[in-house]
Amino acid sequence: MSDGTTFIREDPWRIFRIMAEFVDSFQTLSQVGPAVTIFGSARTKPDDKYYRAAHDIAKGLAKHNLAVVTGGGPGIMEAANKGAEKNGGKSVGLNIELPHEQTGNRYANVPVHFHYFFARKVCFVKYSLGFVYMPGGFGTLDELFEVLTLVQTQRIPQFPIILFGREYWKGLIAWMKTRLEKDALISPGDLDLLKIVDEVDEVIEIIRDYERRVGPPTATPKAFA
Repeated sequence: MSDGTTFIREDPWRIFRIMAEFVDSFQTLSQVGPAVTIFGSARTKPDDKYYRAAHDIAKGLAKHNLAVVTGGGPGIMEAANKGAEKNGGKSVGLNIELPHEQTGNRYANVPVHFHYFFARKVCFVKYSLGFVYMPGGFGTLDELFEVLTLVQTQRIPQFPIILFGREYWKGLIAWMKTRLEKDALISPGDLDLLKIVDEVDEVIEIIRDYERRVGPPTATPKAFA
């Protein structure tokens, strides 16, 4: 039974485990090159249209020498890792083991394992020049608003933030317009940071256009400086 002082004994040493996780992941991911992160549900099945779309998006990115980063698990993550790996691309899986959904998929040829969610979240953002959000649940929404906040507050550059599947995302966008924007809880134009698309080729072109205009990241974003 804890006597209430356990954290005093354990937390200082936990810092070293956290440091090691950052050192290992930074060392690996700094060698990957320009990358795009694809988020989406771990529960999506291979016969789902969004699974196929994630696969094809990753395939297209790999053909243009862009690494694909996912959470390393099943569902959309598996689809994207598979699309990249099967087409000769770098397929990065930032895996964290969870009690129910999350087990690593076999298509990540650059696997990185995490114990801490916050360290994993840093790596999703630090090494990417664009973000694609397929339909997903709490985890996908968490990552969406994390990145959107960092861009809106100018802590990271205005990377493409792409929502794939208008039918899926339109209700959320409508709510943000009628509540957040209308009530002045966000600024005019903030929602323009989001690009809603339905076509695989459009996703790839948005990413490539950004890369052509801006180039790969050459400096550490302010959020991680």
